[in-house]
Amino acid sequence: MSGGSRKIIGERLRRVVRLLHLVEDSIMVLLVSAMILLAVGQIVLRDVWDAGVAWGDPVLRVSVLWVAMLGAMAATRDNNHITIDIFSRFLSSRLKRIAQLISGGFASGICALVAYEGARFAVMDYQAGTISFSNIPSWCFDSIIPIGFGVMALRFLFVTISPPSQPVRDAA
Repeated sequence: MSGGSRKIIGERLRRVVRLLHLVEDSIMVLLVSAMILLAVGQIVLRDVWDAGVAWGDPVLRVSVLWVAMLGAMAATRDNNHITIDIFSRFLSSRLKRIAQLISGGFASGICALVAYEGARFAVMDYQAGTISFSNIPSWCFDSIIPIGFGVMALRFLFVTISPPSQPVRDAA
């Protein structure tokens, strides 16, 4: 493959990744906006007319899980996740890199394990035919767990294998 071909493929891949980030962020913004509207609507309906939407509270509970997972995915994407950075200040650059490999590999492995178990959970719900509310199968809502943790596992792995040239942010 020639250098020009690699450059074109690299640019196309960057565009696809930017589009995926935009989709991820858009879903999160839409979901949070819908949650706010639904919660305010539920409050107004209850306080003013002593009524409410029967499916409102279950949708809000599920939406919290989805927003949390999307937020965690965005945090790992931007390398803005919570880190425990006690010793790295005292390590040489070589030892710091080794510590990053260990912690990144561990985080990736744990996320992959949770993604696997989340997938098993969603499959069990699918096989059991479990219904959450409004005749919607539970596995539809559970699917964010393996998707979210799978994406985070890959992001931790990519950052571990090929760290950014400069940290996205400093831990202060």
